[in-house]
Amino acid sequence: MSSTLQLAKRFREVLLDGLWIANTNFKDQLSTVSWEQATMKIGSLNTIAMLTFHVNYYIEGLINVFEGGDLEIRDKYSFDLTPIESQNQWEKLLTKLWNDAEKFATLLEQMPDSKMDQTFVNEKYGTYLRNIDGMIEHCYYHLGQITLIKKLINNAYPV
Repeated sequence: MSSTLQLAKRFREVLLDGLWIANTNFKDQLSTVSWEQATMKIGSLNTIAMLTFHVNYYIEGLINVFEGGDLEIRDKYSFDLTPIESQNQWEKLLTKLWNDAEKFATLLEQMPDSKMDQTFVNEKYGTYLRNIDGMIEHCYYHLGQITLIKKLINNAYPV
């Protein structure tokens, strides 16, 4: 299997359908979260909705580069979530994440393996491989946070 196909598989695992590393994934964890839970603030932690937006913000930014555009994302905007005030708004955010995740994986599958060693936008960012690996690791990091926040909410407000 080519390296881009393997990376796309790993990316889908953390976001859409995998159980191998964390025995869960974003879709599994977020499918049972209501908009009230997603926006519930626990101490100084980010909300589940904010973390969901944050992860998708970076996915969107890399998609833009994969499609030949510039790297337009900036860390300072990565938590600029418009307030979620309904289940419909929450579901739209989730649908956007699932669609963008699949698009990211599909674009990655279409890349030649030789692209992985090429510079990603600017030498200071390293290679495509470094950035794609970083994206997968970033997703697992926030998946862990979401899982813990969800447990805190469920323990404080059992259904």
